[in-house]
Amino acid sequence: MAALLAAFVWVAAAKAQPTPTVTEADIERARRDTPTVTEEDVRRAQRQHATLPPLPTPNAAPRIDALSKPLTQALPDLSAIAGGYAADPPPAEGIGSGPGLLVFASLGMPEATLTRLVDQAAQARAAIVLRGLAGGSLRDTVARVQKLIGPRQVSVQIDPQAFDRYAIKRVPAFVLARNGEQPQACASGTCPPPTDFVSTAGDVTLDYALEHMRRAAPAFQREAGVFLARLKR
Repeated sequence: MAALLAAFVWVAAAKAQPTPTVTEADIERARRDTPTVTEEDVRRAQRQHATLPPLPTPNAAPRIDALSKPLTQALPDLSAIAGGYAADPPPAEGIGSGPGLLVFASLGMPEATLTRLVDQAAQARAAIVLRGLAGGSLRDTVARVQKLIGPRQVSVQIDPQAFDRYAIKRVPAFVLARNGEQPQACASGTCPPPTDFVSTAGDVTLDYALEHMRRAAPAFQREAGVFLARLKR
């Protein structure tokens, strides 16, 4: 009975405690203890975190122009580099309007063969066509072409698709095209038909290759004669 009475007195005492009240002084004290964020604080934080990217806006459309773009690099005009940027060089007629003569070669061929082909291609205004870069290096390719061409003015092109276009399996190879045959992708079905060009291959001189193509394809006698006449000057 005494225990029950003591419990009752404790509960009653707990219920009788007054509820704490918040005074104006308490509010003013809390206001003083709470730091105030000023415009200067905001600017200071922005300067400290200037390198951080802005947070995306919810439900905002993606910025297509902000996406990373693939690196593309066009190969330089090797004929201009190797020719020393000579003024008004004679146009190469390997690819373009009128009859075209392409000499397919590789920088891995013997130096004597390359020198002979470059010399005759410059004289005939034919184009030297390479499949790719020497050792995969543009710098090494340009240096090699510069040394090979020297003072000659001749067009040197890197065109792996041309090897497929004319079914070139080995070098040196020679292609005489009736109308220059502007390069087009074979995947589109627009490769030049066999009646529009004649080709031959072998470690021979350019004039020998032209004479052989003229005999093998009488329809190309006029086109072959254009380049043979230049070689005989």
